[in-house]
Amino acid sequence: MRRLARVLLAAFIAAFGVQAEGAPASTPAAAPSGVAWRPWSDDLFVTAKKEKKLVVLDLVAVWCHWCHVMDEKTYGSPDVARLLGEKYIAVRVDQDARPDISARYEDWGWPATIIFAPDGRELVKRSGYIPPDGMLSLLRAVVDDPTPGPSVRPEPKLAAPAAGALSPALRAKLEAAYLETYDAEHGSWGFVQKFLEPASVELALIRAKAGDERAGEMARQTLAAQRNLIDPVWGGVYQYSTGGDWKEPHFEKLALFQASNLRVYALAYGQWRDAGHLKAARDIRRYVDAFLKSPEGAFYVSQDADAVPGEHGGEYFALDDAARRAPGVPRVDTHLYARENGRMIDALVALWTATKEPDVLEEALTAARWVVANRSVEGGGFRHGAVDAGGPYLVDTASMGTAFVSLWEATSDREWLDRASAAADFIAKHFALPKGAGVGYSSLATTSKVTNVPRRPNRDENLLVVRFASALARATGKSAHREMASEAMRFLASPPVATERPVGPILLADLEFSAR
Repeated sequence: MRRLARVLLAAFIAAFGVQAEGAPASTPAAAPSGVAWRPWSDDLFVTAKKEKKLVVLDLVAVWCHWCHVMDEKTYGSPDVARLLGEKYIAVRVDQDARPDISARYEDWGWPATIIFAPDGRELVKRSGYIPPDGMLSLLRAVVDDPTPGPSVRPEPKLAAPAAGALSPALRAKLEAAYLETYDAEHGSWGFVQKFLEPASVELALIRAKAGDERAGEMARQTLAAQRNLIDPVWGGVYQYSTGGDWKEPHFEKLALFQASNLRVYALAYGQWRDAGHLKAARDIRRYVDAFLKSPEGAFYVSQDADAVPGEHGGEYFALDDAARRAPGVPRVDTHLYARENGRMIDALVALWTATKEPDVLEEALTAARWVVANRSVEGGGFRHGAVDAGGPYLVDTASMGTAFVSLWEATSDREWLDRASAAADFIAKHFALPKGAGVGYSSLATTSKVTNVPRRPNRDENLLVVRFASALARATGKSAHREMASEAMRFLASPPVATERPVGPILLADLEFSAR
């Protein structure tokens, strides 16, 4: 069945087209109005100064419903297109293709609209869909008054602790927030958008194993509720549900969400042997193998929410398999990124650990070998895609390093431990901030020359580094790996970073960092 599904997907790709590997993903297609989209480039602000124009960045996701709507309605407006052509340089970036820019503006999208002065200063940051009239008003207002608005705030000053672990007072504050932000009625952490927050559930699983009954109840309730977001026809998890419950899904399917859900359900099955958890894991894998697995065995990025771009997919996803396929399958982004593959490999190893099914481990090994052969860079690191515009990026090497540690634990094959150590060496060499410039590890390598994207640490990426380096330190006993985890943890233990929601990932990283 999996082979047949991949054949059907290949036929769809040939007939209808998808975003192909190696395509210029940083510049998605132009809107019907003919907006002259440019890529994000090193000389962007040199050009803006020369032409005396402002810069507007449309940061999109190729799977995003409201990005499609904004493309058609807002950028399809002749008035918007005309004003952009006269006063602005219009830049469009696929956030999946540029982890550095995505990490910088993840709180504002998708779509995210960022307006810059010709010298690269941020002036305005807006989140989500902006209708044509609203966009016209915004663009004209910035032309009339090109000074930073209230959405542009200075970076918070971080009081990083000397040691990596959380202070007792901060840990107590986070513990209280972890419990307060749990939705006891519907499950999961948070009350508006509903989705499985993987680190918070994993922390609950660990605590349940140690005898914490409340933690066990939270994990079970959340895992049961999350099944509402598993596609009953094709399998796979939708991204999230709005409305404060699990009944209003957004239908895009991202490889990163498939991997995180697969891993957590596998961990839960390994701990409790609940058949429902195993079924959920297998339903996710069934979807991934059918729609997101390349002929080479590596994994694609995402599947669109819309069968027809801009049209809500609720009616479509209520159909059975045959009825869905009749008008065509939503577009699959077939880029092959090291980040997504590292996460998927790690998830598959977790499933193999819980089931010991040989084909699961072989699938993980096949993907790992493909990434090593096709995404490696000298020194133990990894490119993001076939061509990196601004990389290498921290998240790719940290994701693959995590996968290598998992493969080492599963196989005892020294190759994977050596590769994990090489990945850590690459991170230390290329992503550590210069002395006096802060703590933690930056999204961008020291060799990057991308204009106007300062080297700064990102919360999610440093969480990944802590967990990777802590696991590697336990495997190797090397102080360098322990010190790497400590450096990333110092950034995370800064109160402005630690107290961001959700707090579960910080508590889990602190727990793993403190484990010997």
